[in-house]
Amino acid sequence: MSEKKRYNVAVVGATGAVGQKMLETLENRDFPIEQLKLLSSSRSAGLKMTYKGDEYVLEEATPESFDGVDIALFSAGGSISKKLAPEAVKRGAVVIDNTSAFRMAEGVPLVVPEVNEGDIEHHQGIIANPNCSTIQMVAALEPVRKALGMKRVIVSTYQAVSGAGNEAADELRDQSQSFLNGEDLEANILPVKGDEKHYPIAFNALPQIDVFQENGYTFEEMKMINETKKIMHSPDLPVAATCVRLPFFTSHAESVYVEVEKEGVTVEEIKELMNNAPGIVLEDDPSTQTYPTPLSAAEKKDVFVGRIRKDLDEDKGFHLWVVSDNLLKGAAWNSVQIAERLIANKWL
Repeated sequence: MSEKKRYNVAVVGATGAVGQKMLETLENRDFPIEQLKLLSSSRSAGLKMTYKGDEYVLEEATPESFDGVDIALFSAGGSISKKLAPEAVKRGAVVIDNTSAFRMAEGVPLVVPEVNEGDIEHHQGIIANPNCSTIQMVAALEPVRKALGMKRVIVSTYQAVSGAGNEAADELRDQSQSFLNGEDLEANILPVKGDEKHYPIAFNALPQIDVFQENGYTFEEMKMINETKKIMHSPDLPVAATCVRLPFFTSHAESVYVEVEKEGVTVEEIKELMNNAPGIVLEDDPSTQTYPTPLSAAEKKDVFVGRIRKDLDEDKGFHLWVVSDNLLKGAAWNSVQIAERLIANKWL
């Protein structure tokens, strides 16, 4: 039997929270790597990281870094992606980008493999990984949309601080300790590092993720709205979002209201759809207080769904509780999944 073909892979932003999870995921999946390049800013260049027991020296990411690379996984911020992703494509690499740089760009597939794997085939060198909170929601809603149609989606999110990077997680630790010591809380990162005001996250809830837009929604909320429509090929689907940051480290939770098109649907039908859907785990039994939580979903690559209820006033309305590890399915695992589907379908 011929040996499995192997690929030259680059990870851009390898030292970040998502970059580290990408490496873990590649290792756990035994991804067929011939040569691995770990790329970073000049600040981190020269540092060492371990992959499968071997030590790798981080290199500064430059256009020439991508010579000979087949697949480049980007997670180093939108400005880096805008600058270097086209350079990587020029040199023959397929880029899977985990930033918002190309998500809404014309001709760039925005992919959650359980929902729209076929879109990968039409890539022109760049494939975008959606926003973490969008990924878990559309993965949970796709079986509903496919079987019952979908008229409306309203979501409120409860998002972990790791979605804002390692610095935000450090700030939560520091502030929590200060709060318990009766000291003043110092806030320099959240809700948005580059914004004018900062608020403590410890023992708090911040109804702002990313910067405000002119319409009063935040950029995170608009990402969820626009990305859902693009991934599901439903430009006219009504979607509304409120995104909130809460003081825990890993996994985003979401309260999702969905209206279906079909009449007379039961909760049991929705549960059955979830039970049979790829990448979805149903944890839903009120009699035993069974439902997913951010802690129970952490370090797992599935999307967990519970608390499925029919709306009391709208016969076609249902409420779902959706939880997933934002660094895995919300980022690293979804990116690696796209890479695996690229190879399996010979779309590289």
